[in-house]
Amino acid sequence: MKTERLYYHDSYLSEFSARVVDRTPDGLRLYLDRTAFYPASGGQPHDLGIIGDSAVVEVVQEDERIAHLTSAPVQGVEVRGRIDWARRFDHMQQHSGQHVLSAVLAELYGISTVGFHLGSEASTIDLDAPSLEPDAITALENRANAVVFENRPVAVSFQEASEDLDLRKPSEREGVLRIVTIQDLDRSACGGTHVRATGEIGPILIRRLEKVHGSLRIEFLCGFRAVRRARADFEALSRIACLYSAPLDETPSLVRAQSEALDAAEKTWRRLAAELAQYRGRELYQATPPDATGLRRAFKSLPKGAIDDELRATAQSFTAQPGALFLAVIEEPPALLLAVSKDSGLHAGEALKSALARVGGRGGGNALLAQGSVPSRDLLDQVSGLFRGQAT
Repeated sequence: MKTERLYYHDSYLSEFSARVVDRTPDGLRLYLDRTAFYPASGGQPHDLGIIGDSAVVEVVQEDERIAHLTSAPVQGVEVRGRIDWARRFDHMQQHSGQHVLSAVLAELYGISTVGFHLGSEASTIDLDAPSLEPDAITALENRANAVVFENRPVAVSFQEASEDLDLRKPSEREGVLRIVTIQDLDRSACGGTHVRATGEIGPILIRRLEKVHGSLRIEFLCGFRAVRRARADFEALSRIACLYSAPLDETPSLVRAQSEALDAAEKTWRRLAAELAQYRGRELYQATPPDATGLRRAFKSLPKGAIDDELRATAQSFTAQPGALFLAVIEEPPALLLAVSKDSGLHAGEALKSALARVGGRGGGNALLAQGSVPSRDLLDQVSGLFRGQAT
């Protein structure tokens, strides 16, 4: 039996009576002769609410029937339903806001909307466009909000698909179409819930742009969502301004200056760390006597960490001198670094790769510097023993 969709005619209907026409044996999947509950469809999530004394946790469209999934069995045949109005109105604001944004995008730039998703925190529209300049986004947001402030009527009508409907986006459906019209702006085939006038959408706030599969995705918020987000943004910026003891409007330039100063300090630190590592490498070379083969072998063991630029600089400084081999072992995660001088008679990459292959490890490098890892700590000694010899 086809379900009569009350929300098609009145999105503001929050309570209704209905008759149960079917239910599953466990009583948790309910079918009514009519419903005001919106099922997930067209990028808009389903409604929540109550039927009888049971919470509606999901609403599913099954061809011409709508299934209501409840938290507990609903008793009786004649029932009353109540929509979670706060959730419904929020969805109405976001969906109508999307229609406004999509219509303005078509009006200003000839850009088509190819996708829409109404999320729990924010909503998105996907555009048939590679990019939009910042000035275009500002103009889009300003124009959309101007439409909101004009409080244009939003009307619902039903017309045959075969008629000349003048829709923003042609519909592939046949038969009777539900048309949502924003006065002098937009006509779209849509089964979603909408406000009566654009003023009820509230402010429209564009938050973010990103490229997704060749399309441009715009994240936006409308109504109470936009107000709450603007308040949260303001409070976050105010806390930053407080840290700098500066007016809010001056905070971006102060943060930029601090960031540039931090970058400069980071570069200086890295340069000094590299110089110190090179000094340590040369000092270690002088303190390391040659073994019986005339090769100076240095060994460094670290309990945990990573093979970083500082360790590489020490190794390369040590092996920049003649007749030298430097081996570093990190226990957690288990890894090795091998560096050799040009006259050592070894190819660091080939030698380490071969040694690691024996124990199921991986790695490699060039003739003078190589690194790799082993599956477990107990294998480190097997690999390092091949290179340590008389290492200090």
